This record gives sequence, structure tokens and C-alpha cells, in this order.
Amino acid sequence: MSEEIILKADELRFSYDDDNTHSLNGLSLEIKKGQKVAVMGANGSGKSTFFLCCTGILKPQSGKLFFHGKELTYGKKDLLDLRSKVGIVFQDPDNQLFCASVYQEISFGPLNLGISEEKVRKEVEDMIERLEITPFRHKPTHALSGGQKKQVSIADILVMHPEIIILDEPAAALDPRHTVMVNHIVNQMTKDGITVLMATHDVNYAYEWADEVILFESGKVLMQGSPRQVFSDKEILKKTNLEPPMVLEFFESLCRKGILDDSLPAPKNLRTLETYIEEIKN
Repeated sequence: MSEEIILKADELRFSYDDDNTHSLNGLSLEIKKGQKVAVMGANGSGKSTFFLCCTGILKPQSGKLFFHGKELTYGKKDLLDLRSKVGIVFQDPDNQLFCASVYQEISFGPLNLGISEEKVRKEVEDMIERLEITPFRHKPTHALSGGQKKQVSIADILVMHPEIIILDEPAAALDPRHTVMVNHIVNQMTKDGITVLMATHDVNYAYEWADEVILFESGKVLMQGSPRQVFSDKEILKKTNLEPPMVLEFFESLCRKGILDDSLPAPKNLRTLETYIEEIKN
């Protein structure tokens, strides 16, 4: 992972109701290029508003947003450039899909950037195959299942070759099969070097997946750090209505009882914890 700061927010403020209350209340943070970042917090803490500012859909009323060290001015040219490099997948795909067919939907973005039809056709075909969309490629988008719509909405963004992808609760309302499929796609994004920001309430997934966890509260960053740092702070978690990850609680309990040595690296998942326990038996 690079040490380069790809995205920086400095004292962002945004209010939906004439400055009476702020959805963003002086929010500042930095994201490194290539990071997997879990953005967490109670509903209304400012996560979605921040995401919309990052993609230029909303403009902060004050504060600055930097992409690759350059301040975003929210001019037309700046916004076009930003939206070709920072994509968002909404929690509800119906807020994103609007073309008549799946193929047209995935083609729309690159065609709108002026890329040749021949190149777009190849890119779209590759993306359809990669995301296992072939069986419903010619279907109307409104006729798709929730999981299929999510696949298409992710393909919409990936075909643009973004540097940052923002995922707002990507597994929301999905069945287990499509949740696994979406998680697999997300893992592939990070292997490809894309910086991924994901809003999620799933502490177990965030603990295993993320490089960094950012906790939002009242439009500010309450805490930012490694999953171990954040999820070990139970007082901080209480403020955001989150519980510690199951594997971390179990590990810490075994350490307190002297069954495991607390100098061991904290396990990211149950498989690693089982390995620790098996080593004791042997």
C-alpha cells in the first residue's frame, strides 16, 4: 500500500437545513492510495453526505476537499475529471440504474466520456464476463433481482477504471449468495490497486477486511486507525452503537484466562484463532 494521500478532507461542513444542524461538522480525514477503508457510524452520522461530497454530487458549504493533493473547485471540468476517477455504488441500485438494458447501462459512462464505440464494446464485454453478468446482459434493468442490480451498479463504476470506489452498504438487502459474490468483487478491486471506501455496519467483516477503520459521529471523525486499534476501544464503540468483532472478543477472553498468550498477533478471523488453539493442543 502506498503512503501517498489520494483523498483529503479538511474541515468540511454541510447542512441540509439552512445551517441549523450540520450533517458534516468540520470533518477532516486522510485516505492513502490503495487502502481498504471501512467507514462506520450510526445512521445520520454523516457517512453518506461525505460520500456525496467526494463525488461532487454535493458541494460542502465550507472546508476543502483534495484529490491527489489538488483542491477540488467543483467547476465543470473538475467535476467531470473527478467523476471519471471516483465512483460511488449506492446502497439502493435503483438510485443509480436508469438505462433500458443492462448492456446500455454499463456502456453509458465510458461513451459519455467520448471513448470510441469499439473500445467501449470491448471494455463492456470484459466487465460483463468478469462480473458474471452474461446471463442477463440484455435484460431491462428494472426486471433484475436485487443482487443482479448490485452487480450491474458495480460494473457501471468499474468499467470507468476509477482510482477510488465508494460502496455504501454494498451487501444491504442481499441474499447470502449475492453477498458472497459482492464481497468477492470487492476483494478483486483491492487486488487491482483501487482505493475502496465502504460504509458498513458489519463489524466482523470490517475487522477482517479493512486496513483502516473510520468512525463517524455527528458529522466528525470520532476515531481513525487500524481495525485492532478501533475495535479494541469499547468506550468509543459505545458512542457509535457498535459491538466489538466476535473473533477479537473471543481472543481477548482467551488471553485474559491465560489460555492464549496476549503477545500473539490479534487474529483477523476464526480460522486464525482456531490455528492458535490447535497449536496449544499439540
